[in-house]
Amino acid sequence: MNTDQKELITAEILDRANVLRQQLNYYRKKYYEDDAPELSDAEYDRLFYELVSIEQTYPALDTEDSPTKQVGGHASEKFEKVTHDVQMGSLTDVFSYEELRAFLMRTEAQLGYAPEYSVECKIDGLSVALEYRNSRFVRGSTRGDGFVGENITENLLTLPVTSIPRILTRADIPYLEVRGEVYMPRSRFEALNREREENEEPLFANPRNAAAGSLRQLDAAVTAKRGLDIFVFNVQAADGITFAGHAESLDFLANSGFSVITERALLSRADDIIRYIEEIGEKRASLPYDIDGVVIKLNKLSERTVLGETASTPKWAVAYKFPPEIKETRLLDIVVQVGRTGVLTPNAVLEPVRLAGTSVSRATLHNIDFIRERDIRIGDTVFVQKAGDIIPEVLRVKKEDRTGAETEYYMPAQCPSCGGPVVRDENEAATRCNNPACPAQLLRSLVHFVSRDAMNIDGLGTQLLKQLRESGLVHSPVDLYHIKEADLIELERMGKKSADNLIRAIAASKDAGADRLIFALGIPGIGQKAAQTLAKQFGSIEALFSADRDTLCAIDDIGSITADNIIEYFANPNVRVLIDQFKEIGVKTTYQSDVQSAVLAGKTFVLTGTLPTMTRDEMSALIEANGGKVSSSVSKKTSYVVAGAEAGSKLAKAQTLGIPILTQDEMLSMITQTTQQ
Repeated sequence: MNTDQKELITAEILDRANVLRQQLNYYRKKYYEDDAPELSDAEYDRLFYELVSIEQTYPALDTEDSPTKQVGGHASEKFEKVTHDVQMGSLTDVFSYEELRAFLMRTEAQLGYAPEYSVECKIDGLSVALEYRNSRFVRGSTRGDGFVGENITENLLTLPVTSIPRILTRADIPYLEVRGEVYMPRSRFEALNREREENEEPLFANPRNAAAGSLRQLDAAVTAKRGLDIFVFNVQAADGITFAGHAESLDFLANSGFSVITERALLSRADDIIRYIEEIGEKRASLPYDIDGVVIKLNKLSERTVLGETASTPKWAVAYKFPPEIKETRLLDIVVQVGRTGVLTPNAVLEPVRLAGTSVSRATLHNIDFIRERDIRIGDTVFVQKAGDIIPEVLRVKKEDRTGAETEYYMPAQCPSCGGPVVRDENEAATRCNNPACPAQLLRSLVHFVSRDAMNIDGLGTQLLKQLRESGLVHSPVDLYHIKEADLIELERMGKKSADNLIRAIAASKDAGADRLIFALGIPGIGQKAAQTLAKQFGSIEALFSADRDTLCAIDDIGSITADNIIEYFANPNVRVLIDQFKEIGVKTTYQSDVQSAVLAGKTFVLTGTLPTMTRDEMSALIEANGGKVSSSVSKKTSYVVAGAEAGSKLAKAQTLGIPILTQDEMLSMITQTTQQ
């Protein structure tokens, strides 16, 4: 830094630049690496471009390690790292038509004529690279920092074959690398958040966050349940085929079996491009997937070479970002909803306002701390938006509009559903009703109780449970086991055969075991895995009655808050009565291990590829039933790798480490022969 620049840069400017760098590095990590964004895209962009402005004004502050020079986030140590042969960069964002016109004018000036642009929807998801050798899919990876990403091949194989072809339609392509955006369809996102809300798990902020978190799961079985999809939008590298233009390459990808976005056009004039952006903006809310903007890039690849690239962004493309739609409305009231585990959630009742394509009249206020921090009062004029264009949220209060007639809100001392006392959790912001017989909790509790991962009572859906509750037949989960066929036949759309099948399913669930029953009870913080851990550790639900905090905290998957939840739950005399009632009607409260033999004890297996006649979940269950352990990653501790068709990097790593490779038949033979010995 020379003397003149030192004199120009004041301490205030230097401090602000440092603060912005710290903030942006933190928020980048939360967004790209933790899949837990704490800031809206618009607010992040505001901070980002404030730092860009400072660096442009004071070049001495423009350093290589600045967040403005970074792309994405670092690859997680949990996944095998992949070094990209072609850098996966990002795009320069523009936020107004004036900025877009400036880009188009610069491009035209450099080329000497008005070129043709490919104008495409910008999918809001997680960017990935897909590699093909000899026309077969061999590896998929995340963008990471643009240079090094994460190997997520197994997870990508759970996406539809109609979107990611396992074998290309052309067999004469030695190597192909394409780039795409994995996303979660809006319908699946809404269903997933409903499930999480019923289980009182944190909601995903938006489909992008949900897609990223789902795709970067260590267990591919979790990814498979999330309903992800992908649009492929670029050829990164190719051997054996060339393209003159980007549109030509997209047509090739579509004909090769990839899912390619159809919302795209080839345009040259600025007015036409802006008009097309507005058309997309108008239909944005009706699209089945989330978009956060429109990409404008040169179509001819030769023209891209003329313009070149910066260290992290191409000069031949920009992304026009849609501004967040924020409306003001009046907060008419605050009402409380009682969740499955008794948590009281305050919700804002709003004067209806049109937002992101739908009418919004409700918005969650989360908890009393949220209300106090923002000083939200009944009668306030508030600014609202949809987080990720999906979830309505109150951003802030327009305090200058206050008249003095606004009133502060206080959480009720009694549950609005059952009238019982409510308590504020010491370790949480939640206010909770601890009455397990609370009517508002009952339906949600029953839905959870009968679900597949809990007691697994097939045929007992939400609507039927609602009928049972409204008819007075069910007041607690125990009542399900007292239902008679004659009771069911009286219900709407319930025939004799359906009633008979349901009675059989209810009876069969009595043998589910302690692990499923613990999960079915809906103890705050206890998921399926933790329930199984507790059942294995204690052997029965009754043993949990006297479990102390130190004993619980010493168990894997159980933290101090969860331990307190367990102790508080089983200290409730109503819960103990409930367990006694379950025992009286024959519901098993002891743990029943699925282990059929110990022939694979001490051995660790990794599964990869597609097995001929079994799913990987089925093979995993078989291995565990015979005492073995299934791991998601290959290491020196791996005993065997079971490989099927289209096995990827795990197979290659196993071969490098000299780990024995088994086929499905060899795996089954190992179990059979060892058992017979």
